Amino acid sequence: MPFATYPSLADRVVLITGGASGIGADTVLAFAANGARVAFLDLQQEAGEELARELGATAAHPPLFMRCDVTDIAALQAAIGTVRDRLGPVAVLVNNAADDNRHPVADVTQAYWDHAQDVNLRHHFFAAQAVHPHMKELGFGSIVNFSSIAWRFGAADMAPYATAKAAVVGLTFALARAFGPDNIRVNAIEPGAVITDRQRRLWYKTQSSVDQVVQRQMIRRVLLGEEIARTVLFLAADDSRMITKQSITVDAGLR
Repeated sequence: MPFATYPSLADRVVLITGGASGIGADTVLAFAANGARVAFLDLQQEAGEELARELGATAAHPPLFMRCDVTDIAALQAAIGTVRDRLGPVAVLVNNAADDNRHPVADVTQAYWDHAQDVNLRHHFFAAQAVHPHMKELGFGSIVNFSSIAWRFGAADMAPYATAKAAVVGLTFALARAFGPDNIRVNAIEPGAVITDRQRRLWYKTQSSVDQVVQRQMIRRVLLGEEIARTVLFLAADDSRMITKQSITVDAGLR
């Protein structure tokens, strides 16, 4: 099935966090297919380098991969500086990096709580802060933050994660208002049960468990990362140039 391509994304610098696997990797592939100059960050060095090599042979612009821990804000800011130096000012920021581990409430320590906020929320703000001057210089920009439907469901074994993902929506709305006068749009995406390799390895280990999730969806088809990536493309492209301060759920109607 052919899907839309976005000429406005050609040659634009796109930065994606957590881009070596899962939804992030699908997003890297999608932007590369649209002719963007893609940079992506991840802790998974081997996977990141392999994806960069794979795309280097086919993409209009070979992607730039850098190993980076987004919870280290100084390292994140330095990586964004490197992207500017090597590719140019960032026009699109996709704050995707996250960790959806599960823990009973009684097992959550203060240290784990703080880590969960760092990896699922804090870097969204500081990455947006760092690219704001880039986008202001360009006269436009799009920031896409990743939330999750977990906070709407009230996931009992994901309290720190759900809290962070609810806060991502609040942050998105605040940044949309702060950056709007500079023609910078800020939106969020709330994915549903996206069945990535990691999800299959950790949470949905059998086909039966996957099928049970699909049966709870109104559209009874496995939700894949490429579906989320296509939503990111739309929000990044000029086709959505009047859409900001929104949080879009992509969950196949999971209930």
